[in-house]
Amino acid sequence: MKEILETCAKALVDNPSAVNVDVVEGERTIILQLKVAPEDVGKVIGKQGRIAQALRTLIRAVAVKKGKRAIVEILD
Repeated sequence: MKEILETCAKALVDNPSAVNVDVVEGERTIILQLKVAPEDVGKVIGKQGRIAQALRTLIRAVAVKKGKRAIVEILD
C-alpha cells in the first residue's frame, strides 16, 4: 500500500523527491501519512478533495483485500 500511494503521489506533484509516506500500523488499522512539499499539497488534494478521495478509495480497496482498514492522512 505504501508503494502504491507513493507512486501515485509522485506522479501528481512538481517535486517528487519531497514525497514521503510513513506507515503507522495497528492491529487492524493502517494509517498512511503522506507528506509532500507545501506547494504541492493542493495538487494532491485536488478540486473539492477529489484527488485525495480517489487516493483514499484506492488504498482502502487494497487494504480490504488484506483484511485491514486503511486511513490516508495528507500532511505538508
